[in-house]
Amino acid sequence: MKINPLVLIPPAVFVAIAGFFAIGMMRGDDAGLPSTLVGQELPPTNITALADLPPLTDAALRDGQVKVVNFWASWCAPCRLEHPNLMELSETGLPVYGVNYRDNPDDAVKFLAELGNPFTAIGTDPQARLGLEWGVYGVPETFLVGADGKIIQRIAGPLVGGLYDNRFRPALDAALNN
Repeated sequence: MKINPLVLIPPAVFVAIAGFFAIGMMRGDDAGLPSTLVGQELPPTNITALADLPPLTDAALRDGQVKVVNFWASWCAPCRLEHPNLMELSETGLPVYGVNYRDNPDDAVKFLAELGNPFTAIGTDPQARLGLEWGVYGVPETFLVGADGKIIQRIAGPLVGGLYDNRFRPALDAALNN
């Protein structure tokens, strides 16, 4: 029985495409989405407070300290994954500010009651207007802001694993030592 060579084309194409996807996934640079804000002064921040939690204000973000701004939501599974790292950062005394993104305020408060509140101050962005100004693609996204009020780094995706250890922590340590 002779096999027609054309029968081998679909499996070969599948293997080639799967190989390209595998190589792309192994690169692990999904957080390298471009951001025009890196190196720029952070945009004006005017958002609504979340429940009775300390409100995030523009003045708080421009206080001359290194800080983290995290866009998150209660419906976001990766936000749960990164939450312990945000708690750890907060416990070191680093100001961590939260922007609750496209979320139900009651669900957001329940999320923080369940997992703990790492945020020095927090605001809610139900219409994603602030997210648009910051260039947020989706949640979670984390911005490292220097003492000069300029964005040092943007991480798209959960702040865990290699992104946290190899990309975020070195940038944070450098910012704190300047």
